[in-house]
Amino acid sequence: MRTLLVSTAVAFALGGAGNAQATEAMNTIFPNAKPGECYARLVIPAEFRTETSTVIVKEATERVNIIPAQYQWGQEKVTISEATTDLKVVPATYGTETDTVEISAARSLWVSGSQYSTAEANPGLLALAAAGGADLENATHGQCFQEFYEAPVYKEVTEKVLISEASFSVKVIPAEYEWVEQKEIIAAATRKMVEVPAVYDTVEERIKVTDAKVVWKQGRGGIERLDHTTGDIMCLVEVPAVYKTIKKTVVKTPAATRMIEEPVKYGSVRVRKLVAPAREVKTDIPARYREITKRVKTSEGRHIWRNSTDTTVPESARKTRSMVCKKEIPAKTATISRTVVVTPATVMQIEVPARFKNKRVRRLVSDAVQSRVAIPAVTREVSKQVKVSDSRLDWMPVLCETNTTSKTIRGIQSALAGAGYSVGPINGELTNTTLSAIDQYQRANGFATGGLTLELLNKLGVDPG
Repeated sequence: MRTLLVSTAVAFALGGAGNAQATEAMNTIFPNAKPGECYARLVIPAEFRTETSTVIVKEATERVNIIPAQYQWGQEKVTISEATTDLKVVPATYGTETDTVEISAARSLWVSGSQYSTAEANPGLLALAAAGGADLENATHGQCFQEFYEAPVYKEVTEKVLISEASFSVKVIPAEYEWVEQKEIIAAATRKMVEVPAVYDTVEERIKVTDAKVVWKQGRGGIERLDHTTGDIMCLVEVPAVYKTIKKTVVKTPAATRMIEEPVKYGSVRVRKLVAPAREVKTDIPARYREITKRVKTSEGRHIWRNSTDTTVPESARKTRSMVCKKEIPAKTATISRTVVVTPATVMQIEVPARFKNKRVRRLVSDAVQSRVAIPAVTREVSKQVKVSDSRLDWMPVLCETNTTSKTIRGIQSALAGAGYSVGPINGELTNTTLSAIDQYQRANGFATGGLTLELLNKLGVDPG
């Protein structure tokens, strides 16, 4: 919410709004700012955390162990070995099963050009074919429809056309006049009011244009704008009162009016009097005709679609390059093989019969037995980076041209050089090499980028004063 407020305020302040409105908007964002402090809109990098999860590399299973029978030897004339039971591991047997799966279903489609084409016909061409008589709904596999064009038919006809309509001509006989002398009033006696203009004088006056105030202004910093998103710097500065000397015109003598008398004026003038009025004479003009021969269309040209094997196409129709064919695309399948257990591993008992002989005998002490050992699952710890928050724009206090000294820049260069960054000569100047080292250090430590932030100076141990 704060980032949205700042972005709106800055857009308002830098977008042509009045200084008072811009200052009020910035004071809302930074109510405790002091004159000389500067703030820049910087990119706050995204934050991540490391999460660890356990994944199974190999599932748990069992191992079958056989403990063989135990015997001891004795000297007597008895059986050599008693009847016993032995155990034998019968391993599991495996087989292969195959499944056929459908990758894509069989389908029908219309192609353009020929039945061997793979270019699917567009819906517009199919609509034209259907409108031209192609029975697309009942078409069979491999059937094609060809487009034909029948040119329009014309014939010549002769007709009488009007060249000019009947009318009449008019001749005007002008009026006749004669000139005579007579005395008449040229201008009657009148009175008129005339304006006496005002008299003005010019005086000077010194006025206050703006009061002294504290405003937010866009400033410049050691690091200029890096892109079109970051780099704007706003500084709180004191602006003194502005005065202006203006010249203004004042009335010395107000405007007035006075009345002027003008007598009657007479004169002798020549007057033209009408002797005979103007009159018109009309003469009839007959209509004029001419016979012409013109070409009249008796039937419109048309596009028709017919089966490519149709022999009833009119001879006047010619083929175009358009053809659509119905094509069957068979279903695609794939065979998948998998290994399955036919018989699981077992332990088989084998009967061993007793053996007799006069000799040393081996007596059974303990039978053979089986034991199953559980083999635990093998797991592995996997770490992954999870984003906690996205990168964002925010305003932070920075060094700018009003509060940056060469001593501060040298301190930054020395600290970065000590941390293993290439800053170029340690001369108190913000060179391109120093700016690149600052940006690398900020990104490596997850700091905001785009300006000389106080966060950077604190981390490097540099005194901003």
